Amino acid sequence: MSGLAASQAGMRSVSNNIANVGTAGYARERVSLSTGVTSGRVSGVVIGEPERVADKFLESAVYRRAGDIGRSEAAASYMDRLQSLLGAPGAESGLAARLSAITTSASEMTGLQGSAQAVARFTGNVQDTIGQLNQLDRDVSGLRADIETELGYTLERANVLLRQVHDLNDEVARLDGLGRSSAGAADRRMIALEELSGLMKVNIREQADGRVTIDTASGQVLLDRRLRQLSYPGGSGASQPTYPPVDIRFADANGNIGAATGEKIDSAAVGGKLGGLIDLRDRALPEFSEKLGVLFTGLAESLNAVSNAGTTLPPPASLVGRESGLIGTDRLGFTGAATFAVLGNDGTLIARTTVDFTALGAGATVDDAITAINAGLGPNATASIVGGRLSISATAANTGVAIAQDAANPSNRAGLGFSQFFGLNDIIRSDSSALVPSGLIASDPHGFGAGETAEIVLRDSSGRTLTSYTLTGSVGPSYGDLVTELNTSPLGAFGSFAIDGRGRIQFQSTVAATGATVSVPSDSTNRFGTGRSFSTLSGLSGDSSGLSNAEVRPDILASTTRLPLARLQLGAAIGEKAIGAGDVTGATAFVDQLARAVDLGKDGVVTVERFSSLLLGRAGTQAAQAQSAFEDAAARMDDAVNRRDSFAGVNVDEELAQMVVLQNSYSAAARVMTTASEMYDTLIAMLK
Repeated sequence: MSGLAASQAGMRSVSNNIANVGTAGYARERVSLSTGVTSGRVSGVVIGEPERVADKFLESAVYRRAGDIGRSEAAASYMDRLQSLLGAPGAESGLAARLSAITTSASEMTGLQGSAQAVARFTGNVQDTIGQLNQLDRDVSGLRADIETELGYTLERANVLLRQVHDLNDEVARLDGLGRSSAGAADRRMIALEELSGLMKVNIREQADGRVTIDTASGQVLLDRRLRQLSYPGGSGASQPTYPPVDIRFADANGNIGAATGEKIDSAAVGGKLGGLIDLRDRALPEFSEKLGVLFTGLAESLNAVSNAGTTLPPPASLVGRESGLIGTDRLGFTGAATFAVLGNDGTLIARTTVDFTALGAGATVDDAITAINAGLGPNATASIVGGRLSISATAANTGVAIAQDAANPSNRAGLGFSQFFGLNDIIRSDSSALVPSGLIASDPHGFGAGETAEIVLRDSSGRTLTSYTLTGSVGPSYGDLVTELNTSPLGAFGSFAIDGRGRIQFQSTVAATGATVSVPSDSTNRFGTGRSFSTLSGLSGDSSGLSNAEVRPDILASTTRLPLARLQLGAAIGEKAIGAGDVTGATAFVDQLARAVDLGKDGVVTVERFSSLLLGRAGTQAAQAQSAFEDAAARMDDAVNRRDSFAGVNVDEELAQMVVLQNSYSAAARVMTTASEMYDTLIAMLK
């Protein structure tokens, strides 16, 4: 009888296996059989509950591979989208083509003697390039917003899976405790664990009672006998300077969130799709945006250097600079000399003065320079500085002003001429940036007002926040005191800050923190009310480049005659023409300047074209590497799944062969019973 029952139980398992041959995640069953012994004698077969035929090590391999493919798939998807935003190589609408068009149109101005069409084409190309850089920056912000939205959905799905595994843990433990088969619940749990391990890389350990515990790859506990849920206040689909971490909180059986566990997920080390999204959001895309800002800074500095060295015919009635961050009592900091002139509309020289800034002395202030200019040009022109903005205006009608560098000893502060430093004749303007290094030194006052602060965040090479600090300027009143405050803050444990020769603050990381980057997500400082903050003056991060509202000066776009292509003739005498009609010397200067290397601080000394090539090439390389990593991860995942399924999956031929064996076993047991019945009948008949 037990033999018949054993064969029937076996055939039920075989039938169940065949019925689930196409079911994903199903592990075949086998009935466990053992010898029945009563009073020391064999008494048939003991039939156990069906058991899963699975290898936990092969299943663990699938979980690990799922985490790899989840991360690489997220990276490949978004890097491909970034690559598509940059355009195909060689495309006329691409960034590289736009930059080349600026140089080409500058060369055309030279050949066409500054014709209106050539000038319009040049200024239009500059504006289009700035517009494309700005659009790329907005597109990258859009990608970060999409990532933030997807991250929110990913966390919601992870919470659902954690609740599901928690419930299945209880069911498996209950069935095992009752001695019943838990194969179905274990199969469903395995499917949930595989999906969860794709969302984040996890370590799964099986316990003696049949339950599993789950830890993240970075060590946070997600599930033991108590359920935990992931709480995230973000996920709103908005691009932000910084993002909050994911809190791990205790939850009841229904998933209602309770007290915090004290553990957080704040970096890409968590792995899986979640880690890939965090890495893209916090490292890869912000890094690209910062480099776009650096590229724009280099382009603006190159073009403004030429425009500030030139003038127009007729000369402008006034030259109004941008907000430089300096006030009248600040250290002047210029060496060399510059010539300031007042001219008639026909270019006739009316007044001229050459100010030797070196002769003014090391203690000279900005007001001293303004006094010297006014003394030399008065009463034909006046110079003044208000709110950090320097201006020079001609006093009489039909006259204008022009500035030129001294040929033998040009004015210089932070590698910039007087006119360019104050932005008196820029071609590119931005309301949110000075566009040039500050030239501040350690002894200069930092100019912070009461309660003004700047938040400094340091991230490692994976985008994880190492530490942050709120700069207050409380150590002392000087610019050097800010550096001291940074070096003595928690940031100093990961590197050192120093002022370079152009007044920028540079961060040099320690070996242990190689690849760490600094960002300034919020800054309320305003140096002496000039509108310039610590982040824009220090150049600590490329995020403050001013790209977001940059443009070609509107009056230059409106009139081709406003592009400063002429040069002030320093040898002209009063009453002579100091600006020649048809002078387009500046056109050649634009071509030459674009071919020169620009000091981009931590990004090196390199030409704008070369830097753009490196930026675009790096983006393309990263996209290709992400796609290759995804393909490799997919291949490894397929191999792991095939190995798991080849051991635990259903093979119809094997099951049919097993069914034949069981049928024969059933027939043999039936024949034994038939023979025993016949013997019993014979014995009864003999007694009769």
